[in-house]
Amino acid sequence: MTASVAHISDPHITTGPLAGPPAEGLYRALGRVLTLAPRPDCVVITGDLVERGDPEEYRALREVIGRFPLPLHVVAGNHDDPGTLLEEFGGTRFLGGAARTHYAVDFPAFTLMALDTAVPGSPGGHLGAAQLEWLDGVLARRPERPAVVCLHHPPIAVGIPFLDGMRLDDGEDLAVLLARHGNVARVLAGHVHRPVTAAFAGSTLCSAPSTHLQSGLALDGGVPDYLPEPTSFLLHLGSGPSWVTHTIPVSHAAAPIACY
Repeated sequence: MTASVAHISDPHITTGPLAGPPAEGLYRALGRVLTLAPRPDCVVITGDLVERGDPEEYRALREVIGRFPLPLHVVAGNHDDPGTLLEEFGGTRFLGGAARTHYAVDFPAFTLMALDTAVPGSPGGHLGAAQLEWLDGVLARRPERPAVVCLHHPPIAVGIPFLDGMRLDDGEDLAVLLARHGNVARVLAGHVHRPVTAAFAGSTLCSAPSTHLQSGLALDGGVPDYLPEPTSFLLHLGSGPSWVTHTIPVSHAAAPIACY
């Protein structure tokens, strides 16, 4: 049985004078998803849906995604306000019909699980014992089906010190939990505004780039600037136990940022 998940991240939708480019970036990425043949089973956006967590921003997000014809599921990031997110999207298909920001959706070929790592007032992430216990139960519920676990904050260091200081702080607990289950096909993250792939807990961790701006590759410990590099998203394809990930370009040119 085949499966496919389009993985989009960090659109940072906002309102006011700066609202155009983020909304255009997300709309363009979703349009590119619809050109894929066959179309994915679903799309997931791994957090930082909006910039400030304001009600007006979530209404603007709904304007972009509301008529999207495929199943689309959203994840809370550190720029999001989970309560305000629930006010706009609670009980809708975008949160899997749930009235909370962690939820699971059963597809015929896989199970999609969305986690909420947002911590009020902090750029870093945390899951906590209750959410980990819930995840453990959901993973055990369909052990014969691959599981795709989605969260905003990467649970390991990605080599960019500035961003590693605001990763998931209980990533080791998550790793121990996932390692107990043999059906985790992918762990999908955002937050770093760059495509990153790593082995994690017997599975593969993939962070998706932003549909708006990308983080600079500040490996030396500096503050990564946001750069107008080309945007893209990830497509995760599964056939039985075998999964592969493709990077799908969306924009095709970047502003000049260096010369020699």
